[in-house]
Amino acid sequence: MNPTTIETIPLPETTEPEYVRMQDWSLHGRTALVTGGSRGIGRAIALSLASLGADVAITCYTGCKFADDVTAQIKDFGRRSTSYSHDIAHPAEVEKMARAIESVFPAIDIVVNNAGITRDRTFKKMTYDMWHGVLAVNLTGVFSVTRCFIDGMADRGWGRVVNISSIIGEAGGFGQANYAAAKAGVIALTKTLAIEYARKGVTVNAIAPGFVSTRMTAEVPERAMQSVLERTPVGRLAEPREIAAAVSFLSSPAASYITGHVLDVNGGMLMR
Repeated sequence: MNPTTIETIPLPETTEPEYVRMQDWSLHGRTALVTGGSRGIGRAIALSLASLGADVAITCYTGCKFADDVTAQIKDFGRRSTSYSHDIAHPAEVEKMARAIESVFPAIDIVVNNAGITRDRTFKKMTYDMWHGVLAVNLTGVFSVTRCFIDGMADRGWGRVVNISSIIGEAGGFGQANYAAAKAGVIALTKTLAIEYARKGVTVNAIAPGFVSTRMTAEVPERAMQSVLERTPVGRLAEPREIAAAVSFLSSPAASYITGHVLDVNGGMLMR
């Protein structure tokens, strides 16, 4: 074909400006749900979304004593917030929790699946209980929570699901066969849901943090942590707010053309 005769496909007409505005990050009028939202990364995510204008419901493990502090801070932003206790490993409890949330917040627009646990042990010493326990929370829990809310997003034509995976789900980790398998499963689930819901106005993405300064990493032996820092080009751990910033972006209207993506936030420890 003669290059001079090639017809180009015109871009769709749009009234949107050619640049990103502050309001493209705004979450005013939206409601978010953050699982494991009482401490660490989840707490930072909940507060970040609230600072952008979202009402935020948070969940925590049964009897969590830190949730009231988070909801109080969110209310200080002038937003609505309520906390819910449940065991995410049990689908029946998740469904009960979802009904309780929907009685207060009829429309959940953003789901951040952050809740997770570790039960580390070398593969030789890992028990079935340790294996199933981590998968029940870190993978099946993501399935159960998302299932409760994603179709409502699709019916309304707008939604965001952000799943917290891990660098361990991409590269593996010594003594973490259960955790690595679960977090890798989260990535595969993310991509599958992104395909199924892309034309329904719902984006589904994952964040894969490296090592973050939280209660979980505080339990890592000093020698092992020194090895982590030496392998991280930035030379330090991430702060929870840095993970929250990535979640906030993927939750915003500005990220409407991003779906099925795994955003690495790892200080350069793993580059793909």
